[in-house]
Amino acid sequence: MTTVVAESTTPAAAPRATGRGRLVLARLLAARGAAIGAVLVLLLFALAFGGPYLTPWDYATPDFGALHQPPSTEHWFGTNGVGQDVFAQTVRGLQKSLVIGLLVALFSTVLASLVGACAGYFGGWTDRALMFLVDLLLVFPSFLIITIVSPRLKSTGWIAFVLLLALFNWMITARVVRSMTISLREREFVRAAQFMGVRPLRIIGRHVLPNVASFLIIDATIAVGGAVMSETALSYFGFGVKPPDVSLGTLLAAGTSEAPVFPWLFYFAAGLLVLFVLAVNLIGDGLRDALDPTAGGGRRRRGFRLRGASRPRGASLLGGASTPRGASRTRSDSRRKKP
Repeated sequence: MTTVVAESTTPAAAPRATGRGRLVLARLLAARGAAIGAVLVLLLFALAFGGPYLTPWDYATPDFGALHQPPSTEHWFGTNGVGQDVFAQTVRGLQKSLVIGLLVALFSTVLASLVGACAGYFGGWTDRALMFLVDLLLVFPSFLIITIVSPRLKSTGWIAFVLLLALFNWMITARVVRSMTISLREREFVRAAQFMGVRPLRIIGRHVLPNVASFLIIDATIAVGGAVMSETALSYFGFGVKPPDVSLGTLLAAGTSEAPVFPWLFYFAAGLLVLFVLAVNLIGDGLRDALDPTAGGGRRRRGFRLRGASRPRGASLLGGASTPRGASRTRSDSRRKKP
């Protein structure tokens, strides 16, 4: 009597969907710069949104009994010429600059991904029209346009300022996404989706954009720092956040002339700005290395061995070729023999 045993058709080493995510997370944890940058960004966000609850002073309320006072237990960062608490103003300005930087990076990255992916996937007149728009916006002097338009948008608040910054901050990213999409549309999985009758926008959303997500994440991370610097520069010249609200740019502009005599009016805001941009750049570098599929796993530590990796019998731990059993003994015997 013959017994038939049903074998499982599931492969033993099936790839896991979370394999790439675990690899990226492991690379991020191994990158000290990215970890330090992430901790600094979290601390700055905690200071920006939790700092106003740590002081009894409001950023717009003056203390007329303390004008140009240096840092003390009552006013941690001192006061300005009107008597306003510099710590309350600094955390308020940091909060505004962070929100503006995040929104500008988000809007510009979404716009760049949509325009670049549509231009690269559809091609033809769609590609020509969208790239003409990109080239046109690249030619326009963005700083000059923002300085002309922003004073006329005082009633709309800082949201209009965010949209203006995002409008001139996505063109280079769109060009890179377009070139990546042109190479992706010839891949087998995109061709298979086309033959199955999947709609183009669904192909772009489910197949094209996920394959350029690593670049978009890195670009968005770096764009946050660039947007904060742009907001600071425009607010410094009076074209950004309008009083009575404050940002890091307005604080730097107000404290520049008095920095030699009253340094606390300038250096606290400047230090937070430099610290945030440095932290964002560290995170961007770590994400670039972690999401790069061609990057190695990093330097191997002494005695480190991947779990589950098998080593051939006789193979060297240093990665050399395997040595047959008995070969080393033969060599030693031949060395002992005299000619």
